[in-house]
Amino acid sequence: MAKPISIEVWNPSGKHRVVSTKSMPGTRWIRLLTDQDCRVEICTEKKTILSVDDILALIGDRCDGVIGQLTEDWGEVLFSALRRAGGTAFSNMAVGYNNVDVTAANKYGVAVGNTPGVLTETTAELAASLSLAAARRIVEADQFMRAGLYDGWLPHLFVGNLLKGQTVGVIGAGRIGSAYARMMIEGFKMNLIYYDLYQATRLEKFVTAYGQFLKANGEQPVTWKRAATMEDVLREADVISLHPVLDKTTYHLINTQRLSIMKKEAILINASRGPVIDEAALVEHLKANPMFRVGLDVFEDEPFMKPGLAEQKNAVVVPHIASASKWTREGMATLAALNVLGKIKGYPIWSNPNSVEPFLDENSPPPAACPSIVNAKQLGLPVSKL
Repeated sequence: MAKPISIEVWNPSGKHRVVSTKSMPGTRWIRLLTDQDCRVEICTEKKTILSVDDILALIGDRCDGVIGQLTEDWGEVLFSALRRAGGTAFSNMAVGYNNVDVTAANKYGVAVGNTPGVLTETTAELAASLSLAAARRIVEADQFMRAGLYDGWLPHLFVGNLLKGQTVGVIGAGRIGSAYARMMIEGFKMNLIYYDLYQATRLEKFVTAYGQFLKANGEQPVTWKRAATMEDVLREADVISLHPVLDKTTYHLINTQRLSIMKKEAILINASRGPVIDEAALVEHLKANPMFRVGLDVFEDEPFMKPGLAEQKNAVVVPHIASASKWTREGMATLAALNVLGKIKGYPIWSNPNSVEPFLDENSPPPAACPSIVNAKQLGLPVSKL
């Protein structure tokens, strides 16, 4: 028999039972569910990552839908249990769903939701923050001050890299990659080189227009170039930010060989997915090249770092906080809740999951639709005409 799991209950008499495996920011998501006759149960266990057995206990004998987290292993066991309990809806509170076996969800007829469209700017801002922190050695300098080691200004003390006029490289120029590029170009007047399977026309037009603006005002114009290969970006850029999807073609995209062709004082940023970097190879590269710097928000074996990474002063590491702005996290919670609610209510699927502003407007009711269901086509779910 599964052990009891501590929970917080909202609207105990609600008709539809919805479980959230974690407390989530804000209260709007709770209100949206309870207003639609849902009983909401929020797990309050003091565990960072719930086990499959923990989640089985939460699902119990009757459950209409679950809001889960990307740290959880959603596969055959959980989807079969959810279906036996009468559930047909699951949503990650995340845009990614590498933790979800979508094939298993399809087998049991469970809709899988995610939360795109709300993370773009905040993730790009974190990547830009890591870029600046690494370039100017901010974390090292902060630790130096806190240790009481500062006894006066010195010409060589924490000399870092100037970003203005340098080249920023973007690998994966989708929504987040393009937003990051715009921040670095407009903020620091950096030139752009990018690699993507698809042409980033809007980004190119932005850089061209901004370059013309600078020239008209007597400043050096910025430039852009679409690289023929990823290696071209690695060789030419002073700061490289990774924004690819994670699949078998991008696993260990950055490895020993590709690290070796980067500039000795280059800065590498990853706020996408941890396994796109061979982290053990990165540790060795950081050791051998003290002026090479890295900013990481994600890790290959998260939540763990590869041995030696934590000791490298030329590494800035943060605990997967790219989406951790109040507005974004509350928006993610809202979208996840509405994915589950929409499936329970039989609503159609929103036609553009990257255009979710109508769901986030607190001054009006959200559309009667599921914001984003990744397996909608496989399940034959209808698309909204709204």
